[in-house]
Amino acid sequence: MANVSDTERKNSPGAQAREKAGRDKTAQAAGKHARRDAAKKDADSSQGLGRKVQELKDFFEEAKVELKKVTWPSRKEAQATSIAVLILTVVMAVFLGLTDMSLSKIVELLLS
Repeated sequence: MANVSDTERKNSPGAQAREKAGRDKTAQAAGKHARRDAAKKDADSSQGLGRKVQELKDFFEEAKVELKKVTWPSRKEAQATSIAVLILTVVMAVFLGLTDMSLSKIVELLLS
């Protein structure tokens, strides 16, 4: 049996015919899907507005159900966490401001 390289196999008439047949089947399937999608769009457009309104109603009903499941913090907890965030923000602002001023002075001394 002779050794046949991959390139020779790919370039053989039988391989080329199989490849063309595969491309043709892919093109036919794509055309079939496109026709089905177009038919579906036509059906959807006739029912479009009513269905969209129903989907919107369903969305708001589901959102209402989910909001009932939420555990909301008490007023005291909300105030405590807000104060903690404000304090941390001030501390970080002071730290970054001092760091910026220090580095600016160091660079100024090095460049002068």
